[in-house]
Amino acid sequence: MTLTVGQRERRWSWLIGTGLVNLATLTWATNMTLGRWLRGSVGPITLAAVRFLIASALFAALLQHRPAAERRLGSDRWLLLGMALSGVAIFAPTLYLGLRYTTAVNATLINGLGPLITGLLAALLIGEPMSRSQIVGAIVGLTGVVVIISGGNPAFWRSLQGSLGDLIILGAVTLWGLYSVLGRQVMRRRSALSATAFSAFLGLPLLLLAAVWESRSFPLQGRPEVVLAMLYIGIAPTVVGFLSWNEGVRRLGPSGAMVFYNTLPLYGALLGHLFLQEPIGPAHWLGGALIVGGGLWAAGRRG
Repeated sequence: MTLTVGQRERRWSWLIGTGLVNLATLTWATNMTLGRWLRGSVGPITLAAVRFLIASALFAALLQHRPAAERRLGSDRWLLLGMALSGVAIFAPTLYLGLRYTTAVNATLINGLGPLITGLLAALLIGEPMSRSQIVGAIVGLTGVVVIISGGNPAFWRSLQGSLGDLIILGAVTLWGLYSVLGRQVMRRRSALSATAFSAFLGLPLLLLAAVWESRSFPLQGRPEVVLAMLYIGIAPTVVGFLSWNEGVRRLGPSGAMVFYNTLPLYGALLGHLFLQEPIGPAHWLGGALIVGGGLWAAGRRG
């Protein structure tokens, strides 16, 4: 069957969009793995501050080519400040703090719950209702998180001491959901690049001040490999990842792109296993399957 020009263009656009959103989730998975690897060399706040310092410089350069209205704060400044607090100043240090106490495998699997948490927050905060399939997906995903955090051991419920890092990561995912809901409101008025850049700009001063305080008790170990890793985190997951994701959303639509967000735990578990020799046990397989399956069900069905 011969495709028309329009059909070929749509197919190529879909393929490019699919590649871009997978590139985004892959870079975010490497952020989890490197964040875990750097836990003994740099404090979580300092790592977040360096990450967004590098990203802010690159975002500022990219904004030079945007319309003047996108290069200044407008009536949405308070929403942008909310994005800065939830997704930059608090989220990033919380994520890296969690990675000090749990594995990259666990962290990436728990992050697979992100789309479902975002849907719940959107329903609560801005009145976007969840469909029946999204509710089912949320319940299945939550079950998967419980399996991962507990390790499949019923004794977990008698002591939460061993799961502190997993619970912190779950808190970070919730913060990211809030950032995404606020971002959805902001991007009705400005481009994704402008919204992402200003959230980084507004959150960066708080991170830098907190990093100075943290450095007194946790000085940065500036070995060459540490510096290279932080440079990578500032460029790939923060700039390349965000811009690839946003362009993928433009081509696929939010629902089409969100299906592929759930590749994040798959990439992360594989990277953590390959490069950090972190074990993957039955609880990871079962919990990961529940999270990914719930996410795919919620994103891929309507009604």
